[in-house]
Amino acid sequence: MKNTFYFIKESIRIFRYNKLSNLFSFFGTALILFLLALVVGVWSISSQLAGMLKEEAEISAYFNKDVENAEDLLHIIEQIDGVRYVRLVNEEEARSRMEKILGDESDILDLFEENPFEAYFEVKIHLDKMDPVFTQISGLKGIDYVRENRDVLEQIERISKALEVLGYLVIAAVSITTLVIISHMIRQGIYQNHEQIKTLMLLGAPDNFINFPYVLLGFLLTFGGGIVATVFINILIHQGYSMLTGTIPFIPVPPKSQLVYGLSTFLLSVSAALGILGSLFGVSTSKKKK
Repeated sequence: MKNTFYFIKESIRIFRYNKLSNLFSFFGTALILFLLALVVGVWSISSQLAGMLKEEAEISAYFNKDVENAEDLLHIIEQIDGVRYVRLVNEEEARSRMEKILGDESDILDLFEENPFEAYFEVKIHLDKMDPVFTQISGLKGIDYVRENRDVLEQIERISKALEVLGYLVIAAVSITTLVIISHMIRQGIYQNHEQIKTLMLLGAPDNFINFPYVLLGFLLTFGGGIVATVFINILIHQGYSMLTGTIPFIPVPPKSQLVYGLSTFLLSVSAALGILGSLFGVSTSKKKK
């Protein structure tokens, strides 16, 4: 702690000794971390979207007009394993829903003398049990037809898994790239200051005292890149949410504050860890090379 000022001063001197290369390393690291935040942010939104759609997974079961008591059939469906909730949608409600979907074109429904829509059961289910639930409801006496949106839900789930794999790959690529950049910068700084290092060794300075300014420099550059990436990703999130709420407000996205806090914490933590690890790796490889 007594040598804190000396370590900071040495780190600044090492940075200035090869300023252009270190600046490129700084901005390159910031850009890489910014791209990482983009992928993680899209991954987070898509995962939440897929989860919300899974919670809303439902099938529609249409029954024939010969059914005397639809409530009895409803209670039977409620007992099926995998069914979360069942409600009866009557003809008037079915027509009202279609009018909302059609909007200004809903006048076309007035051409029908009678209500063309039938009553049906709206069945919310667990997505992982869709097949057995679909089979059991289809086999019930009185059920004519069961409609499900499995293809859409499965496609969304596949996209979410693909983004998850892409997120892991990007995290691995960013980690490796950042470690290589920082370790190369540290090795270069040690090589360029080898005469001063020899002098410090002759004066009896321990390895930790000699290496700490280089580790500190690597940490500050990487952490600084993380701060820059955090600022830009926060600006992008604020602008993106403003556009979404103004044009397509029905898209289910996580709260802005939650996403900002999560990405900021993630970026700063990753940049700090990579800065320390990259610096230590650069110092250790320089020793082996020497």
